[in-house]
Amino acid sequence: MHDLLNSPDSLLASFASENEPGRLIIVTGPSGSGKTHWCLALADYARSLGVDVGGLVSPAVQEAGLKTGIELLDLRSGARRRLAVRRAESVTGPITEDWHFDNEALRWGNAVLVRSKKCQLLILDELGPLELLQGVGLTVGLRLVSARRYRLACVVVRLSLLSKAQALWPWEQTFHIPSENPKGVLA
Repeated sequence: MHDLLNSPDSLLASFASENEPGRLIIVTGPSGSGKTHWCLALADYARSLGVDVGGLVSPAVQEAGLKTGIELLDLRSGARRRLAVRRAESVTGPITEDWHFDNEALRWGNAVLVRSKKCQLLILDELGPLELLQGVGLTVGLRLVSARRYRLACVVVRLSLLSKAQALWPWEQTFHIPSENPKGVLA
């Protein structure tokens, strides 16, 4: 399984040869291990093969080498919104330990996911504490994964929430990106 996931072409070859709908791969690993890069590489390769890709990825916003924000990127249109900034005292909206999330970006992201509901390959980077612990955020993503209308879904879930996701979706397969993989390099 690990070799299959390391390579987008191997994963998509198995995807093309199977007719089983609703296959779910949870991608997990430490912060900075390359989960977002892995998702972007998979989406690019899938599109080059004519696979209908939908969903969202959340690339980091870097300033002077520090992560200062998170964007939300629509994999179909390429449109972006600022999803989160470092947590501040004077803002309102959903928060986690480190981040303040923009309500409008979350609404936009959920609308993108509604339009992605019939894609062949669904990519969600990430479903995290907002969705899995607080029941807010990209909640359409939770419903899409559970509905299994895609052929293949790849969903990023942080290590600390992995057991929660596995309980929600017992049919999942888990792929761990090791911490020694700082750029998400694919074999």
